[in-house]
Parts: sequence; structure tokens; C-alpha cells
Amino acid sequence: MAHILLRHRDIPNLHKLSVYQAHDGYAAWQKVLTEYEPQQVINVVRDSNLRGRGGAGFPTGVKWGFIPKAPGDKYVVINTDESETGTFKDRELVEKNPHQVIEGALIAAYAIGAKTIFNYFRGEYMDAAYAFEEALQEAYAAGLIGKDILGSGFSCDFYCHYGAGAYICGEETALIKSLEGELGQPWSKPPFPAIEGLYRKPTVVNNTETLANVPPIILNGADWYKSMGTERSTGVKIVCMSGHVEKPGNYEVEMGTTYRQLLDMAGGMRGGKKFKALLPSGGSGPVITEEALDAPMTYEGLDAHQSVMGSASVIVMDEDTDMVWAALKMAHFFKHESCGKCTPCREGTFWMEKALHRIYHGHGTEKDLQTLESVAKQVGGKTLCALGEFAINPVLSTIRHFPQEYRAKLQRNGA
Repeated sequence: MAHILLRHRDIPNLHKLSVYQAHDGYAAWQKVLTEYEPQQVINVVRDSNLRGRGGAGFPTGVKWGFIPKAPGDKYVVINTDESETGTFKDRELVEKNPHQVIEGALIAAYAIGAKTIFNYFRGEYMDAAYAFEEALQEAYAAGLIGKDILGSGFSCDFYCHYGAGAYICGEETALIKSLEGELGQPWSKPPFPAIEGLYRKPTVVNNTETLANVPPIILNGADWYKSMGTERSTGVKIVCMSGHVEKPGNYEVEMGTTYRQLLDMAGGMRGGKKFKALLPSGGSGPVITEEALDAPMTYEGLDAHQSVMGSASVIVMDEDTDMVWAALKMAHFFKHESCGKCTPCREGTFWMEKALHRIYHGHGTEKDLQTLESVAKQVGGKTLCALGEFAINPVLSTIRHFPQEYRAKLQRNGA
């Protein structure tokens, strides 16, 4: 199957404007400007059932539809923060297929009536961001961005902004605060960004991959997009495969592909080792085991296994992986990345890491294990954003699936 998002793998030098335009590049943008009213664009995207590719899976067209129709300042923000562990799909898009992201963002801006677009990059993505900026300047020079675009009467400017490498800024309200020059911390909702977002104006925040799906949907139609994937999870998805596999990397697949098929695509287990577990959505999602490998990769496919697809950053672990060690690594990450605004998250991540450290290093007792579970359960459902929820997932899921490994650590200590 030809790539829809990772088209640069089929078309050399697609990052150059001339090459992109020779392969239907900006045709969707011209079609929108000449044939569509803004609401029609929203309707097409909504009918395609494109859902957010950053992890939450909220319907994109519905999100755009929340923006008030009244005139006034509005913004589109591209979330290229991509700080989830094991996620590197957006980097490839902005480096190798940047114009498709730009085109998707312009279409979103037209649909909601925004005159300004910001692309927010994570602090470590400077090289990728420079490549994207080159593409942006090419588009400006060609009159595809700026004043009175292609004589349509629609004007829109496009800027890049660079964060400082904070995981919390992947959350849309924390990202907005960072973009405004303030401390990147989430706010309590309401107000929602669709009503009061960037500079307290209506704002749409979309993931990079989400917007890259928009131009082909406009060109080919909602029914074409729905012909791929499943009824509730349509289209294609870029999956980031890493960990103990032979061929780590990005793989573009139809939604509904099973995790076992993904493992096969990545060349199977590295060194012929046995499969033990995988993280389907980086450190933020609960671990799954062999019994879940035949589940479809969809937004609801792992419900029966108490896990989530998320951003589809699949980290594979072999038989030699110490699951208490893995939980400790993830707990340390979330403790380090917690912004500290919520007491349950700030204190909970600290105590979970402390208890896990004691258990892993052979100093733990039964009391530490009880404390670990108790703290995790007290964090759930009590935080401003999802970071706290993410932090408890690796802890509770490793205890659920691998209790014997925790017990072995306690027994070693004579507990």
C-alpha cells in the first residue's frame, strides 16, 4: 500500500515544494479556497471520523465545530511537542513531509476562521524544526501563506515556537501557557481552549499527524478515508515501534492492524528472545501481555485488556526485562516531569518512585508494596491533567500482570 502520511518514503525529496506540488501538493488547499465554505470543510473532516492522533482520539471535525462562528481573533496550534516516551512519528513528518502538515494546518485555519497558526516544537527538536521552517519559507514565497492567499481574500500567517523540553507541554492547556511565555502548567477547565485558548481567544490545538491526514481527506473524500481502518477508528496510523525488536522505526498501517502483526512488521523479537510484554502507548499506557497481542490497534481495541492505544508508541520488552525495573524507570520519568501544580500528582509521583526504589533495590517490605498500590489509587481521577493518570498506569499494570516479580524482590529482602 502506498503511504498516505509517510509519502516521502515513496517520493524522493518530497520536502521540497516543487516536488510536493508535482504530487498533488496544495491541491486540497486550492480546492478549499475555491470550492468550499468553512462549514463544508468541517463537515467533510467530521464525516471522515478522523480522530486525534496525539493519543486522546477526540473527533477532529467535532473539535473544529466547537469554535464560535462569530468574527474575531482565532488560532490554530500544532502540537509537535511529542514528548511521550517512545514516540517519534511527528519528527519524521515535519522533517521529511513538512508541506503536508502545513497544508493541513492551513485548511484547519480556513475552516475555523483563524488568521494565525503556531507550530509548537519540543525543545529537543531544533533540527527538525529548522527543516520545517525552510518548508514554511518556501510556501510563503509561493504565496501559499500570507496575505490574500492565491487571490482568495483569505489571509493567514504561520509561526514556529520552541519549547524547553517539558513533557507537560504536550497537554494542550499547558502548551498554550508556554506559548504565551508563562509557566507550562495546565489549567482547570472550563474554560476550554475552543472558547478561551491562546491569548484568551478561541483556539484549536491539533497533533501534527492529525493535520497531515487532512489534505488527502479533502482531496479524496470522507468515504475514501472511512474505507480504511474500522468503523469507529478510521484511516491510517503511524506506529512507533521500539524496544526489543529487530527493526525499530515508524510504520504506517491501517487502523485495526493487530499488535502481533505490528511485531511481525518490526522483524519480531530481537535476538530470537521470547516476548514478555509491551507498552502500547509509551510510558503512559498500561502494560499488555501475550494474551492481548491479537487485539486490534484501535481507540477501543484494548478496552478488554485494561489498556489504551494512545499515540501508538509501542515499546516491546523481551523475556529478560525486569518489570519492577521498568516500572521504576517510568515512575522516575513522571515524577521528574510532573509540573507540581496538583498535590495528588506532585506527591503521588514522588512516593510511588520512592516505594519502587526501595522494592527494586531489595529494601522493600510488604508495607511498601501496599503503600505503592494505595498511593497510585489515590492519584487516579484527582488531577488537573492526564499526567497523574499516566503515572499510575505502569505501576498498577505491572503489579497486576507480574506480581511474582514484586514478591521475589520482597522475599529477597526477607519481607
